[in-house]
Amino acid sequence: MIYGVIFDLDGTLLNTLDDLCDSTNFVLSKFGFPSRTIEEIRRFVGNGVKLLIERAIPNGQGNKYFTECLEAFKIHYKENMYNKTAPYNGILELLKELRLNGIHTAVVSNKYDAAVKELCKKYFGDLIQVAIGENEAEGIRKKPAPDSVFKAIQELSISIENVIYIGDSETDVQTAKNAEIECVGCSWGFRDETILKKEGADYIVNTPDEILKIVLPNKR
Repeated sequence: MIYGVIFDLDGTLLNTLDDLCDSTNFVLSKFGFPSRTIEEIRRFVGNGVKLLIERAIPNGQGNKYFTECLEAFKIHYKENMYNKTAPYNGILELLKELRLNGIHTAVVSNKYDAAVKELCKKYFGDLIQVAIGENEAEGIRKKPAPDSVFKAIQELSISIENVIYIGDSETDVQTAKNAEIECVGCSWGFRDETILKKEGADYIVNTPDEILKIVLPNKR
């Protein structure tokens, strides 16, 4: 029986790709570096903004402007992260149905913690009970380490045996495996179905409605 669902954020609940691309290219332009295509940014995201910038700028962390680029990105993204971002079709309906059926919900993300909390509050309100972003300074390792999943489960006050994880990338599948819980891979996100299958997702879904068939099989 499933009592709790833990979601990834970017590429799973929210399509944040355009805003991430715009903020990255703002920084690249500011420092005189070549811009990146949206498909390049799609490949770069999923492991936190530090790695996004490392992958986007020439010579990565070896670039003397790396720290300045990272800080400039955070400032620009904070001011512009609502420009084009929106929930994927069917996500709000999914979250409302889960709430109506007493299912606990959380988000764990490698995006920095303040942005995760702000985005969840703006787009989902009380439909997401717990939102956890990158906070390694507090000793919570980033995904694919299972730390944020364990913290979410603790905050939801439910048993790990009754939790399922939902994400769109290889990092998400690895996170679920490291936490030893089942993983649902979403094909509409930042990675394609081939990667999710290769990594060993327990389920692959093409629409949010299919998640309900897994979480609430007796209601569908």
